[in-house]
Amino acid sequence: MEDILLPLFPLEVVLLPEEILPLHIFEERYKEMIGECLAAESSGKGQSEFGIVLAKGREICNIGCTAQISRVTRKYVDGRMDILAVGQRRFEILFTDAEKSYLRAGVEFFEDEPSANPLPERDIRRAIELFEQVMKRISSGHDPTPPPEIDPRLSFRMAALLPLSLEVKQTLLTLRSEAERLKELSRAIEEIIPQIDRAARVQEKAGGNGNLRQHH
Repeated sequence: MEDILLPLFPLEVVLLPEEILPLHIFEERYKEMIGECLAAESSGKGQSEFGIVLAKGREICNIGCTAQISRVTRKYVDGRMDILAVGQRRFEILFTDAEKSYLRAGVEFFEDEPSANPLPERDIRRAIELFEQVMKRISSGHDPTPPPEIDPRLSFRMAALLPLSLEVKQTLLTLRSEAERLKELSRAIEEIIPQIDRAARVQEKAGGNGNLRQHH
């Protein structure tokens, strides 16, 4: 049972599969949790992943994404640490367990539902075009290389690079169809492009540097 339960890290963050997330671990319970995940990784026994779930006040969302620690970038003398985590598997919380200092959960992992229909080419093209429009605006003149087109996780890989709201990212995480995710992503990008342009005009008037990259 111990190995089955997934450690949970509630944050005001939505982690997507393959997304890289830097974390500063400072609370005692999460120092314990990350320490146990690292020990499991090195020994090959136990739970090396932990689940990141969006926290809204005292509530947590029931759909999250596991994170694997790719690197400990810094250790402090008081036990704090900086780590790089990478999004892995999506899950739904079935029940929670509060026996340890940190929350754990019994979860069900899920993938996209199988589809008999191929992704519409026009939807893929539209999403990539919109993605490129935003990246040109927020990348300070650098010409971004779009992710590969034939990729069942294209929507996640693009979304990870965009200044999307937590609500949009949570919706993308929940959807079990790449076609639906691409449509949702395109809709969200169409909404943020005017916002980015307005912010750029305000910054230009104020004499800003034009770098609009947002960090969550």
